[in-house]
Amino acid sequence: MDTFPPANRIKTNGISLSVHQAGPQDGLPVLLLHGWPELARSWTNQIGPLAAAGFRIIAPDMRGFGASDAPADVASYGIDTIVADMTGLLDALGIEKAVWVGHDWGGLIVWPAALLQPARVAGVIGVNTPHLPRPPQSPLDLLRARFGDDHYFARFQEEGAAEKIFEGREDDFFAFIFARPPKVIPKEIAPGITHLLDRFIEFTGRAEKDIAVPAMERARYAQAYRRAGFRGGINYYRNVTSNWQRMAGVDHTVRQPALMIGAALDPFLPPMFMDGMEERVPDIEKHVIPACGHWTQWEAPDALNTLMISWLTRRENDLR
Repeated sequence: MDTFPPANRIKTNGISLSVHQAGPQDGLPVLLLHGWPELARSWTNQIGPLAAAGFRIIAPDMRGFGASDAPADVASYGIDTIVADMTGLLDALGIEKAVWVGHDWGGLIVWPAALLQPARVAGVIGVNTPHLPRPPQSPLDLLRARFGDDHYFARFQEEGAAEKIFEGREDDFFAFIFARPPKVIPKEIAPGITHLLDRFIEFTGRAEKDIAVPAMERARYAQAYRRAGFRGGINYYRNVTSNWQRMAGVDHTVRQPALMIGAALDPFLPPMFMDGMEERVPDIEKHVIPACGHWTQWEAPDALNTLMISWLTRRENDLR
């Protein structure tokens, strides 16, 4: 039986989002933002325990994903627009501020949101994705220089190219992307691991034991992506440089209470990226989940839930 809460369509910022909710209406609001290539279902293992602990949970399919609206225009996925989707969602629900929780791309939204709309962000929880300093040049240029033109951020810039490779192979894609991590993460990220498109083209399958997300859930993802396509999610990557430009001159100090949860075996966002966060986030608590890769919500749900609920409970008066 699927216990995932049903969705409501809620209008915000000129579009409609598919939003799943749980928990008491008077609970501390907690907004769960998923990453790529995911859905609100990424929080399947968190929503029940968080709601049972007394928190009001709001988990949307982000703009461009799943059952939410997916404008085609690349510029419709910039950071100000995505943040406005979320503040508009809070408005529609009569919520002044919430704790914003982000994994993967969701993390690249919640940290800037705390800077751009501080009155709407009571606190931040980063899952795998840390709050990094603004680099001296576009992250896209830095990734190309270090990992080559086949880094997936670079390949995603060509409109339609990645979509063409992924679409029609949705079942294969989610078996590929949701791989369990290697047992040891090297000190230096090997360029080849970032060449997702080339690796997927050569992918012929893997054993279930080597996949982090259960087959039934992957089937739901695949069906959602067959309906909605991949363009919306990939458009987030096509705004990396414009987002970097937008944040020029913005004070990068997050002044809200924050929790950072890293994963010891995440090859894309290794825990070393959390080093020095205290300089940008003075009120931060940090943890690293051992033996866990990038798909933390699926790989280590109990550990993640325990850390989140503990922090939210201890800091609830500060977050209200």
